[in-house]
Amino acid sequence: MKIAEVIVDVPAKQVNQTFDYLIPERFQEILTAGMRVIVPFGPRKVMGFVINRTNESKFKRLKEVSDVLDFTPVLTDEMIGLGKWVADHTLSYYITAYQAMLPQVLKAAYKKEIVRLTKGELIPELEFLFAGRDVVNFDELMESTISYRLVQEAIQAGDIYIDYIVQSKVTKKYVTMVRPKLEEYRLIEALEDLSKGAKKQRAIIEHFINNRDPLSQKELLKLYSTSYSTIRQLKQKGMIETYQQEVYRNPYDDKVFTRTSPLRLTKQQEQAIQPIKQLIYQEEHEVFLLHGVTGSGKTEIYLQAIQDVLDQGKEAIVLVPEISLTPQMVKRFKGRFGSNVAVFHSALSAGEKYDEWRKIYRQEVQVVVGARSAIFAPFENIGIIIIDEEHETSYKQEDQPRYHARDVAIQRGIHHQCPVILGSATPTLESYARALKGVYELAVLDTRTNNKAMPEVEIVDMRQELHAGNRTMFSRLLKSKIEAALMRKEQIVLLLNRRGFSTFVMCRDCGHVSECPHCDIALTYHKSSHQLKCHYCSYEEPMPIVCPECQSEYIRYFGTGTERVEEALTKLIPEARVIRMDVDTTRRKGAHERLLARFSNHEADILLGTQMIAKGLDFENVTLVGVLTADSMLHLPDFRSAEKTFQLLTQVSGRAGRHELPGEVIIQTYTPEHYTVQLASRYDYVQFFNIEMRMRRQYQYPPYVYLSLITVSHPNHATAINITEQIVQALTQYLGRHTTVLGPTPSPIMRIKDRYRYQCMIKYKKEHQLIEKINMAIRPFENQMNQDELQITIDMQPYQFM
Repeated sequence: MKIAEVIVDVPAKQVNQTFDYLIPERFQEILTAGMRVIVPFGPRKVMGFVINRTNESKFKRLKEVSDVLDFTPVLTDEMIGLGKWVADHTLSYYITAYQAMLPQVLKAAYKKEIVRLTKGELIPELEFLFAGRDVVNFDELMESTISYRLVQEAIQAGDIYIDYIVQSKVTKKYVTMVRPKLEEYRLIEALEDLSKGAKKQRAIIEHFINNRDPLSQKELLKLYSTSYSTIRQLKQKGMIETYQQEVYRNPYDDKVFTRTSPLRLTKQQEQAIQPIKQLIYQEEHEVFLLHGVTGSGKTEIYLQAIQDVLDQGKEAIVLVPEISLTPQMVKRFKGRFGSNVAVFHSALSAGEKYDEWRKIYRQEVQVVVGARSAIFAPFENIGIIIIDEEHETSYKQEDQPRYHARDVAIQRGIHHQCPVILGSATPTLESYARALKGVYELAVLDTRTNNKAMPEVEIVDMRQELHAGNRTMFSRLLKSKIEAALMRKEQIVLLLNRRGFSTFVMCRDCGHVSECPHCDIALTYHKSSHQLKCHYCSYEEPMPIVCPECQSEYIRYFGTGTERVEEALTKLIPEARVIRMDVDTTRRKGAHERLLARFSNHEADILLGTQMIAKGLDFENVTLVGVLTADSMLHLPDFRSAEKTFQLLTQVSGRAGRHELPGEVIIQTYTPEHYTVQLASRYDYVQFFNIEMRMRRQYQYPPYVYLSLITVSHPNHATAINITEQIVQALTQYLGRHTTVLGPTPSPIMRIKDRYRYQCMIKYKKEHQLIEKINMAIRPFENQMNQDELQITIDMQPYQFM
C-alpha cells in the first residue's frame, strides 16, 4: 500500500493532525511530500498538503487522493518541518502555518496548462500531445495515457513547466510579442513588393531583416511611431506574426538602478564584518547583534557579507520592517546585485507577490529583500539571514500563526548552518541582554561613516511654552529653526505619533465625547472627508454640527493629528511646501514611493509624518528634525512604552545630518525630565538599557521573565468575564508555584466590533510543558468555540496589549 499523510485545509482543533489517504496508481510515481492535493473529506473535497509518504496505516478502509495540484513540491522538507515548529510554538493549526509560508495565489482555485520551454525534441509521447503547439490544456494530459512520471521528468529537465491559470483575481501577466514569419531572404523579397508609400510597414520589415529577435508590440509601435493598423496589415500579408508571452509583473518596472560598487570600510566596519565572513566561510551558525548608531554603515556590511555568500553559490534573506524601508532599501540592493534580487512587501499586488515567489522557487534569484513573510522564502541553500532594524514590532505577526520573524530566522539559520545578523541602532532589551550574556555575538559601530557628530538635540518643555502664552503646537524655537532652514534651502522632517486630523471631538458644555458604537474608543475626526472614523472597526459617521447629548454648538477638536498639524503649519509658515505622510496618504499603491521621490527631488521643504518616516530614510538635504509629541507613547498601558519611545526618538533623530550638512533635532515634550527623553537626546543607549533593566527586574517583565497572553472575547459581557475566570483558575491549578497568573482583567480597549475582551497574563521563568498546560485550561471550551461566538486567542510572545 502506498499512503500519503495529508494535513487538510480545515482550520479546526479536531482535524489538526494528518489523515491517511491511498495514493492511486496514476499518482504513485510522482507524488512526494510538500505537494498539494485534493482529497475527499466528509461529504466534500478539500485541498491539503502531503507531509509524508508511508507504506502502513493503522486504518483499514482508506479513501483515495482525488487529484494532485503540483508536479514539484511547493514546500521543501525544511519548510514542512519549519511549519510544524511554527504551529507548535505559536499554538496555531498546522494548515495555518503552511499557508502563511505560501503566496495568496496558491490558495485559490485554478486550471492548469502545460507550457513548452525547449525548442529541441521532446519524447515522442509529449511531442504527440503538443502537436506543434506551445501551450496545452492540462485536461488533455488527464485524458491521454501518458505517464505522470514522464511529465515530471520533463519538468525536472526544464523542457516543460506547469502553469497555473488562476481563477481568482490574480492571473499571470502577458504581453503581445511580434516576430518575423518568413525567412530572411523572403523578407527581403517582400520588402521590394511593398509600395514606397508604406513607410511604416517598410521600417518594421527592415527592422526584422536586421534583427530577427521578437520584440513586444508596444515597444515596436513606440520605436517606429506607428499604430496597430501597420502590424495588422503586415500580419494579413503573412510577413509577421504575433503571440502572447508571459512576463513577470515587475513592481520596479522601467527603473534602471545605477550599479554600485563596494565602499571602502571603516576600521569599525572591518572589525564587525570579519567574524561574519569567517562564519560564512566555515558554514557555521551564530546570531550576531550589530549595534550601530544611525548612519554608521550597517547596510554596507550587509551588502559585502551577502556578496561573500553569493560567491559561494548560496542565497541570502534580508528582512526590513514594513513598507517604510523598502523603496530606498530596494534601490541599494538592486544597485549592488541587479536583477538577482526578489522583493516582498505588503504594497505589492497578489500577482506581483506570486511572481516574486516563483523567481525564488525557480532559483532565478539569490537574494530576497522583504518584510516579515519573506523569512519563508523557498530557498534551499541559505548562506546568511539579515534582520535590519531588529527592534521593530512589525516583525511579530499579530494574527495566527503569531510567529516572530527573528525566531523563525534563527530556526532556519540552525538548519542551514549560516549566520543570522540582527542590526539596529536601538536593539530590543532582550537582544542586547542576550548579547551581553554571550548568547549572541556583539559588534558595535558607535561612529558615523562620515565621521560627523550625531545631530545636536535640544529639548523644549511645552509647559513653559504654554505659560509664555504660546498656544500653538510649535514651540518658538522650532518655528525659528524651521524658518532658518527654509532660508538656507534645506529640508525638515517633522514627526507626529498620530494620524487623523484630531484625536477626538468633545462638547465643551456637557463633556460628551463621540465614541464608536461598536468599540470602547473615541472616534477620530478626518478633515478631508469631514467624517468621524474608528481606527479599530472602520465605523464612520458624519461630523455632528451640534452635540448629540445636549444640542450645544460648542463642539471642539482635542489633540493633534497629522492633518491638523499640516493645516497649522501652512498657516504659521505659508511659504513652506509640505508633504504629509501617514496611513491615509499612503493607502494607494505606489503612493509611499511617489511621496518620498517628491521629497527627494526637493519638490517639498517639510516631510510631516507618523512613525513610518522615522526609519531608514536617508536624504542628504535634511538638516532639521522636529518631534512634536515626544511623550504620546510614554503613557500607554504597555511595559515596553519607554523602550518604544526611546527607539522612535533615536531613529528619527538619525534622519538629520547624514551627509555633509550638519543636523539638529528639536524634541517637544510635556515630560522633559523623563529619563527616556533625556537619554534619547544624548543617544545614550547603554545608560537607557541599564535603567530600564532595573525597572524590568523590579516589576518582573521580559527579559527577566517570559510572558504569555490569553485573550477571551464574546458578544456577551458576563460570558467573557466568566470564561476568563475559569481559565485563570485552571492555570493556577496546573502551573508551578514560581509562575504567576495575572487576571482576569478587561483589555485596555474592552470592546471592539461589539465583542467584549478580557485577558489574563502568565509570567514564568521555567515552566515545564507550558503549552500542554495552556491547552488543558482551554480544552473545556473547545465545543463552545466551534458552536458559539466564543474566541480564545493565545499569544506566546505578546507585543500588543491593547
